[in-house]
Amino acid sequence: MNYEIVNLDKKIVVGVGAYTSNDDPNMGKIIGGLWQQFFQTGICSTIQNRVNHYTIGLYSDYTENKYHVLAGVEVSELSNQNLVSRIIPEGTYAKFTIHGHMETAVQKAWEEIWNMGLNRTFTGDFEEYLNEDYEHADINIYVAIEQ
Repeated sequence: MNYEIVNLDKKIVVGVGAYTSNDDPNMGKIIGGLWQQFFQTGICSTIQNRVNHYTIGLYSDYTENKYHVLAGVEVSELSNQNLVSRIIPEGTYAKFTIHGHMETAVQKAWEEIWNMGLNRTFTGDFEEYLNEDYEHADINIYVAIEQ
């Protein structure tokens, strides 16, 4: 799977979050539930100081067997109370460009990424959903790597 190396500035992301792991049999339900909560309860439309119209799925706070998942959007400043916030650190990222079904294309991409042997930093990896077309989504996946 092809990717390009990019350098990104720090990003602030707010939304809803939870901890899970790749070994958790409920991982799909947990992540899917975050996206449902984010959109179906109207949280997405209440977020102030949005930088753009993209949504972000952020994976951070990695430990040996779990990580934090946040479904949210990038903001210019933290002013959204009662929402979870995380920082995507400035750094070097492997950027993968994905097009296809929103769930299956991302799942397939991550399966390949996990097996690529990238020199990952595990400081914050994220999916950036560029449109809302569920069947024909345009998605960038950014994986934090050593420079």
